[in-house]
Amino acid sequence: MGLVALFAGLAAPGSAAASGSGPAAAPGVSASLTVEERRLDRAVPQEILRRSGFDGVAPELARALTGARSYEQAERIVAVEGSRLWTRAVDRAQGRGPAGGDLSRDDDRPLYWARLGMTREVRQWAPKFGLSDALRASLLGRLEQASRGQDSISYPRSADGKGLKRILVTGFDPFTLDRDIRISNPSGATALALDGTVIRTADGPARIETAVFPVRWQDFADGTVERTLRGQLPRVDLFATVSQGRVGRFDIERTNGAWRGGFPDNDDVARTETVPVTDPTTQPQWTSTTLPYAAVVAAATGRFPVYDNTSVTEIPAGGTTAVVRPEGPTAGSTARAGGGGNYLSNEIAYRATLLRDRLGLHDTLPGGHVHTPVLQFGAGNTDPATGTVTDPEFVRNRLDIIAQVRAIVGVAADAS
Repeated sequence: MGLVALFAGLAAPGSAAASGSGPAAAPGVSASLTVEERRLDRAVPQEILRRSGFDGVAPELARALTGARSYEQAERIVAVEGSRLWTRAVDRAQGRGPAGGDLSRDDDRPLYWARLGMTREVRQWAPKFGLSDALRASLLGRLEQASRGQDSISYPRSADGKGLKRILVTGFDPFTLDRDIRISNPSGATALALDGTVIRTADGPARIETAVFPVRWQDFADGTVERTLRGQLPRVDLFATVSQGRVGRFDIERTNGAWRGGFPDNDDVARTETVPVTDPTTQPQWTSTTLPYAAVVAAATGRFPVYDNTSVTEIPAGGTTAVVRPEGPTAGSTARAGGGGNYLSNEIAYRATLLRDRLGLHDTLPGGHVHTPVLQFGAGNTDPATGTVTDPEFVRNRLDIIAQVRAIVGVAADAS
């Protein structure tokens, strides 16, 4: 996710594509459906929900909201139901409880589509006590945080009373859904598979906590990354932001750039601009990984090769034309793409490492971005118009990527 070669030229500089005004809302409801929510009624999302047993999630929220007599009650309902969805998705991925259908447990898509069903219910809800635009937005924000694991990151002490090493891993929603609505994101699947798990490291056990982020420019501009990570980074021993990247390979992205390249997000919104952050007067053009990339690249972590990716795209100091720099940025240059491109995977890496640095943790906290291979369907199932929502090779590829991310995190923890 975030490859400049894939995304360059797909949106005009400075443009902001229409966010998708949906069908007319119910009387008294000011917000119309988003582009993401309007995809929900298509056959593939409905099949994914049905074959995972998540098709009842949104109706359950709707029924619960009918009993709300105040905003405060509604806020509690969306928080509880959102948290319940996250826990259910994690439990399913980790083999706890019923599968709910024949879709493989490692699949991240039921969480994505069920969440959109929930946000659609909140967006169209017209309570008798009235709901302002601001309060509705607050309910949606609370639901997003809870259903993404963003507000449930917790690191208990080990049973013997000694401290557990703490690792934080983030993933993303599926994206490019208009290209192929069947798409799954292995980084989101990895987050579900690893949340709350414990791995063994050279220094003892380490607990992994995870969260998933949306593929939407505005959420990032509104601070979702910093809001989730600011209280966690001073407490953890290692972090890795993870997203889907290139075909057939993992990349440890050495450098992140302060530039949005304009590729449309999941709401068909495009942004071409400097990454918007607080205190832009002290904003650097580049940030760098502090993950032990040499150790990770040298280790045998799985069937996909792992690369230390040093390439960036920059406008050199005093220049006007963007050029590719295979060995990294030059002094005084302006970012046009980090190693991970100029989409939201680069941006989460940039924001997380900038936050690390602004918290004074650059020299003590290993952290950075890991790009997974593209999750591919099996041969004969590549046409989105005629293909099935899953196949054995698709599942095997996803399981192998999840296992390799786990191994990469373990190597990084050992080497830190």
